[in-house]
Amino acid sequence: MIRTVVVIYSGGMDSFTLLHRALAQGHAVHALSFDYGQRHVRELDCARQVCRALAIPHQVIDIRALGGVMAGSALTSELPVPEGHYQEDSMKATVVPNRNMILLSLATGYAVTVEADAVWYGAHGGDHAIYPDCRPEFVEKMDAVCRVANYQPVAIEAPFMGSDKARILSEGLKLGLDYGQSWTCYNGRERACGRCGSCVERLEAFAANGVTDPLQYEVAG
Repeated sequence: MIRTVVVIYSGGMDSFTLLHRALAQGHAVHALSFDYGQRHVRELDCARQVCRALAIPHQVIDIRALGGVMAGSALTSELPVPEGHYQEDSMKATVVPNRNMILLSLATGYAVTVEADAVWYGAHGGDHAIYPDCRPEFVEKMDAVCRVANYQPVAIEAPFMGSDKARILSEGLKLGLDYGQSWTCYNGRERACGRCGSCVERLEAFAANGVTDPLQYEVAG
């Protein structure tokens, strides 16, 4: 069934793949990105460029004023970004308080405005250990709330909930996507660091698929 879908699009590889899945399925897509005071805007720059090339509607919402209620994360402060794998306890420093509840709520309002049927976001199986707002029970409850929060019901969907990053990448490769158009690293330097949890997971996904990441790295794994 063809629908109108709002895709929360960070510019990272998961949401990049999700955006293209929605397009490949023939949905009318509105891309929505957020500037919430993250350490850098490399992902947002990627998102703008991709949406411009695809000629799809794209909004970047500035919610940096909410920094006081989303503080304490290594992604929104001067705290050092932890290095290593997401399974390590240190990666909890990358949790942004209540981020997805806030972003999904705003995206639902936008969905009502553009008469969209659903909001998609890129939570996946590899996120469950660290991020509470990427777990199935969170998605189920947000979906239930957003279906009754307005006169127009809006579904909250995480199509990659049962997939890990390697499987997500596999889907994107089959679609012929160029992952040089995405940015995953928690640091915003000229090259991806290759050490933070996001880089480690991304590199593992490329290795599992037997292909080379088109991004340049300071350290390759």
